[in-house]
Amino acid sequence: MKKYLILVWVGFLLFSCKKESTSGTENKIPREEISSVVSNQVDTVSGFSEAYLPISTTKQIVKHDYYTLSYNENFEQAEWVAYELKAEYVKNNDFKRPYFVQDPSVITGSADWRNYKKSGYDKGHLCPAADMEFDKRAYNDTFFTSNISPQKRDFNSGIWNRIEEKVRYWALRDRDIYVVTGGVLNDLDKKIGTEKVSVPKYFYKIVLSKSGKEYKAIAFLVPNEDSDKSIYDFVVPIESIEKMTGIDFFPNLKNLKSSQSF
Repeated sequence: MKKYLILVWVGFLLFSCKKESTSGTENKIPREEISSVVSNQVDTVSGFSEAYLPISTTKQIVKHDYYTLSYNENFEQAEWVAYELKAEYVKNNDFKRPYFVQDPSVITGSADWRNYKKSGYDKGHLCPAADMEFDKRAYNDTFFTSNISPQKRDFNSGIWNRIEEKVRYWALRDRDIYVVTGGVLNDLDKKIGTEKVSVPKYFYKIVLSKSGKEYKAIAFLVPNEDSDKSIYDFVVPIESIEKMTGIDFFPNLKNLKSSQSF
């Protein structure tokens, strides 16, 4: 009887420790006009994977639970921040805003928030805190200084905020979208603080939506200035932003083109 019980116990342990493994491949697809149906597969599961990340020109990619960034030490900010935004993420939990803190995952050290003090510029979120209000930790993670960039106050609370609100609307409509955003970084940009944080003259936001095998995208390039114009006045081809930044945004989606018909 004891021998039988021992065999059962060992069998239970072996079963409990068994792990499942999955594997998959990402196929490059031909890029077509945004309203067209993409015929080749990129992945067969719902949602977005790391295959949608842009190329990092700095090789310093930092992954947080709900967003990923590529940090550029020369400009003391991220060259891009990328994240998935699901419909269920769009909530208003009215969390208490935490203090901005340096990102411990940035090996070279992210800029101190004090660089912004008395600079006249907002600590502008790249991944908006409002996009992460479904979870307190996700919300707090948006207050790492690796996720901010100097923005003029009227820009931050005006045209940029209107685009962010539209992005959340698209997440609710399409159930699941992918967002890439950042400033266009240039050596000639104005600098603030003792760490010489660059002030981008332009900010971009690219939104990708997927339904089955069908893709559509829209890209915005907006001056760091107040504007009363429609957000659609700032729609540009993704290729235009790629030329300005040197970043390949969707290397696994060949010939993807953006459009106003999002």
